[in-house]
Amino acid sequence: MRFLLLPFSWLYGLVTDFRNYCYDNQFFSVSTFEKPVINIGNLTVGGTGKSPHVEYLIRLLKKDFNIFTLSRGYGRKTKGFIVADENATAETIGDEPMQFYNKFKNEVKIAVGEKRAEALNTIFSNFLATDLVILDDAFQHRAVKPSLNILLMDFHRPIDKDFTFPAGRLRERRRGAERADILIVSKCPDDLSETEQQQIANKITPYLSAETPIFFTGIRYGEPQAMSQNSNKDFAETILLVSGIARPEPFETYCQQYFNVTQHLIYKDHHHFTEQDFRFILDTFDKIPATKKSILMTEKDMVKFQIFLENEKLKEIPMFYLPIEIYFLNESEQLFNELVLKNCKPSKSKA
Repeated sequence: MRFLLLPFSWLYGLVTDFRNYCYDNQFFSVSTFEKPVINIGNLTVGGTGKSPHVEYLIRLLKKDFNIFTLSRGYGRKTKGFIVADENATAETIGDEPMQFYNKFKNEVKIAVGEKRAEALNTIFSNFLATDLVILDDAFQHRAVKPSLNILLMDFHRPIDKDFTFPAGRLRERRRGAERADILIVSKCPDDLSETEQQQIANKITPYLSAETPIFFTGIRYGEPQAMSQNSNKDFAETILLVSGIARPEPFETYCQQYFNVTQHLIYKDHHHFTEQDFRFILDTFDKIPATKKSILMTEKDMVKFQIFLENEKLKEIPMFYLPIEIYFLNESEQLFNELVLKNCKPSKSKA
């Protein structure tokens, strides 16, 4: 099938090449900003771990800078520029921005806007205390030139072995990676040796600009957390898994290592869970014969279930989510932090 689709991939690649050529040669306008704009994106469609990397940057910078995060708000049912507030839901701003808001609402501002250049102008014009903006998934949004471009590449889907859509999962040709100021190979196994890391680096270096640093990160899961603060149920290790993410396999593999997974209900990435979905999940859960059991899902999916958790009866249902965060291999975290901070200006209000 891939062989049959290759001609369409070449055509798609030509279209993206022409688009990039127009931006590179200023036939299309590109916006730049006096204040730092840090972008985290990828060449591949979905599943490279952008959200936990955005959260890492927030934790790194929030003490010293007044931060906005700006996402497209993929999958939301609204349009235009929106700053998240107490009325925000996954339907109004998208699941990933809602996840950021739940964690950092008292420390940073979360916004969505499909037209990034316009949204950035609005932020810097109307929120004058803003020091920097973290752009979520805007590597192909060439209308904005970030001050720091961080590119993620999934360890399990290296760009040197992939093709442009539809034969592969690349949004543009591999050489688009040359726009990256930093490349991070994400979702690496814990035991990835330095020799193996060097082998990966040797394969992807031809697609990067000279001296572009390469880092390797892995995913670390936390302890299961109750989805409702009012829940009176303890976590039971016989579980029904539920996920609506781009690549559910690592999540399932991890849970199978540490819990008794009876079944995994898999939905598409950014899936909007309906009442019918919720009833089906509960019916499936009820059919599990164990006396003590739990429903476990990803943190990204958890935010889309908040609307159901308003029901008092659901306090009796043991629903949990599994938080994640990234970590750097080879003790390279300090070097990465220094490179990021080098591209940021101190805040007058937080200095």
